[in-house]
Amino acid sequence: MAGALRKTMVYLGLAEDQGRYDDEYYEGYEEPTEVEDAHEPHRGAEVTPLHTRQPVAHVVRSPEAVGISRITTIHPRTYNEAKTIGENFRDGVPVIMNLTDMSDSDAKRLVDFAAGLVFGLRGSIERVTSKVFLLSPETVEVNAEEIAGPAGRGVFNQS
Repeated sequence: MAGALRKTMVYLGLAEDQGRYDDEYYEGYEEPTEVEDAHEPHRGAEVTPLHTRQPVAHVVRSPEAVGISRITTIHPRTYNEAKTIGENFRDGVPVIMNLTDMSDSDAKRLVDFAAGLVFGLRGSIERVTSKVFLLSPETVEVNAEEIAGPAGRGVFNQS
């Protein structure tokens, strides 16, 4: 116990190290002289050179040149599936997000996520039905035609 207390005091700088703790470890050790070192070959570790990589050119196809080849429809059940939506949208794929299988609180969180996603990547979001949304990238133009209801049956017409 006194040895541990002494080592702690030395560590904290409250006492001076007298070098007696490791004496038995160094008892049979003798430092080599320069003459002995000159006769022995140097045995260092072998070093393997690192090969530098050439930068890989990424080919990015713009949807304008290629055309839209796919649209992904995702039916998430939990908020944890937001990553799949984000990855597809980030790759330039339009995403239909069907939230009918989710609770209202999780659906609201996912719509907030999607709104931030389309804002950050300069896309757009369109409501198709009350719980179905279309997320389209910046390069995709969506023409949404609004269907007019019967004449005289506006929202504020209470007749």
